[in-house]
Amino acid sequence: MADLPFGDRTDFDAADRGFVAALSPAIVKTDGRVVWDSDSYGFLAQECPDTAHPSLWRQGQLCVKQGLYEVTDGIYQVRGLDLSNMTLIEGDSGVIVVDPLLSVECAAAGLRLYRDQRGDRPVTAVIYTHSHADHFGGVRGVTDGSVPILAPAGFMEHAVSENVYAGTAMNRRATYMYGPALPRSPEGQIGTGLGMTTSTGTISLIPPSKDITHTGQEETLDGVRIVFQLTPGTEAPAEMNFLIPGRRALCMAENATHNQHNILTLRGALVRDTRVWARYLTEAIALFADQADVVFASHHWPTWGGQNIVTFLSQQRDMYAYMHDQTLRMMNKGMTGSEIAEAMRMPPALEQAWHTHGYYGSVSHNVKAIYQRYLGWFDGNPAHLWEHPPIEQARRYVECMGGREGVLAFARRYIDDGDLRFAASLLNHAVFADEHDSQARSMLAEVYTRLGHGAENGTWRNFYLAGALELTGDVVPANLDSATSPEMIAALTVEQVFDSLAIRVDGPKAWDERLVIDWRLTDLNQRHRTTLSNGAFIHQADPPPQPADLTLTLTKQQLLGLLTGQPADGIEHEGDMDVLNRLTAVLDDPDPAFAIVTP
Repeated sequence: MADLPFGDRTDFDAADRGFVAALSPAIVKTDGRVVWDSDSYGFLAQECPDTAHPSLWRQGQLCVKQGLYEVTDGIYQVRGLDLSNMTLIEGDSGVIVVDPLLSVECAAAGLRLYRDQRGDRPVTAVIYTHSHADHFGGVRGVTDGSVPILAPAGFMEHAVSENVYAGTAMNRRATYMYGPALPRSPEGQIGTGLGMTTSTGTISLIPPSKDITHTGQEETLDGVRIVFQLTPGTEAPAEMNFLIPGRRALCMAENATHNQHNILTLRGALVRDTRVWARYLTEAIALFADQADVVFASHHWPTWGGQNIVTFLSQQRDMYAYMHDQTLRMMNKGMTGSEIAEAMRMPPALEQAWHTHGYYGSVSHNVKAIYQRYLGWFDGNPAHLWEHPPIEQARRYVECMGGREGVLAFARRYIDDGDLRFAASLLNHAVFADEHDSQARSMLAEVYTRLGHGAENGTWRNFYLAGALELTGDVVPANLDSATSPEMIAALTVEQVFDSLAIRVDGPKAWDERLVIDWRLTDLNQRHRTTLSNGAFIHQADPPPQPADLTLTLTKQQLLGLLTGQPADGIEHEGDMDVLNRLTAVLDDPDPAFAIVTP
């Protein structure tokens, strides 16, 4: 760390460049409730304290800058008013909005800030660069959907499935990743590395009206010519970069930002493909670098100048390629994911570049993700093939170490020796062996706090500190807004609706049930059959003629209402309506407050 170029102020100059105006106070409310508060991070103006990693503190000082910024002639960004940026491209008659933040309230505040400085220009189009909610959730804050909305092919499938299928588990873990319950202070939450945190306003979704289906596709929006590059499987399953030739400006979506990104986000997601990520960055350099004077992204600040752009994109490319290739090299020598993570050393030239540091992703958990993508959870050692679950394993470890007193004594020794990692492992066993052991919980909270304060990675810090909070206080339930947003639910395809129902079936409770329901959707002119047998809920589109226990004739909206507990009034049926009650009787409700650091 001492060798890092803390005296280099290039990033600070870039983050300040083009500043037009700030939102003051930088607080966004709805119905009296605060959904965003940049001012709460004012403490970052201080010198770095002992409770934070200096490199992460520096990143927080950069990310907390907020307001309207000019990127180049006719292109502006609203930064620091949500986790992501909103970009505004001025056209012939209005403004094109790119990535309208996570929540409606923040997007509306950002658009007002822009209009206060640039005039009351109408929104003439919207572009979603990719399928993560912080890049589309605020769309109704900028449009009612009456303008063209462009997105990469596959956007709707991935935008909806990621937020709904595993939405409860992801959102529960997100309370650790983003630390919403942590105090914003030098001892608490100081950002995520990618931005400060996520807003907590209304999440909306308007389906795109135009898909970008191939690299090289050109579209003209409000007189602005745009050339697209599809990059599926990179930072999101559906993602795209684009060039604005007339402004010599290149948008890299979230494929090249001022930190090392996640290959597998700690909240959980599909593992991303570093191999194709690097290849798409190479392609972007070849396609666009000589046509751009500035590169900007959906997070952080731009990079100006042709050579600086090539250097930035090349270093980002080399970082992902190096992690991928070296992980595979060591994997093929028999090393496991955790072993590779400990052995991996990044090239010195990349270590000296601030934008390759692991503020959001990290070398450690990214290398393990690459290993997981290729070989899965099992490392090949038979001892790990059929291990006891955490509670049973913990009880046995505690017994082997001489019981509770022995574990705590060993843990204190490792704490005093500075081996916090192993102290955490020991104390985790103590807590899982007896969740009511207040001394073990207190010691583990102490260890997590110290690990958090020493972490360069923002999400690691939040995970450690949120774990400490949960050990000493109450469980913080998941915010399910993204999973239960009415527009997110409405955007589900019929197949996704039934998939969502299938993962709620309590298998053992449904073992002896067998029922067949036919669904005739009048507004879609579709027929579907669902069968419950052996605890499995099976969906079939356009089924062959076959007797059913119940046939329902309804609209998709009525289907959604029925499956969310609304009465069946007005729905035509043939057969026994009690079949629906038998189905709902075997459905399980997800738990938005499940324990993470305790049994």
